[in-house]
Amino acid sequence: MAEFKVVISDGPKSWQIVVDGHHANSLVGKKIGDEVDGIFVSLPGYKLQITGGTDKDGFVMRKDVPGIGRKRILTARSPGFKPKDKGVRKRITVCGNTISLNISQINMKVIKKGAKPIEELLKAAGKLEEKEEK
Repeated sequence: MAEFKVVISDGPKSWQIVVDGHHANSLVGKKIGDEVDGIFVSLPGYKLQITGGTDKDGFVMRKDVPGIGRKRILTARSPGFKPKDKGVRKRITVCGNTISLNISQINMKVIKKGAKPIEELLKAAGKLEEKEEK
């Protein structure tokens, strides 16, 4: 069974929830840039867009690399590599743009809001944990 940590971003706020079971299986095969229904992450009425993610070993997903496997690409600037000098390039390992069972985290952003706020829906689903202030 697939299990993903999904980070949902809505402007300055973000929430991390765990998605497993048949909802996680429905995310397998989706690509970066695809829009998904919020019901897959316990947010009915919301539309979300996949913006990226990382695999189980921490390699980032790239939109311009097709497939589900890892590839070594030559890049001048990208997530995971920010050169200090102009013109420096480096070969880095990245993941493809398709979600597979090797992906551990999926990043999403809210495209269309639903009727209820996100906090209320996540508390009702039991996915949001209350943090105590010190």
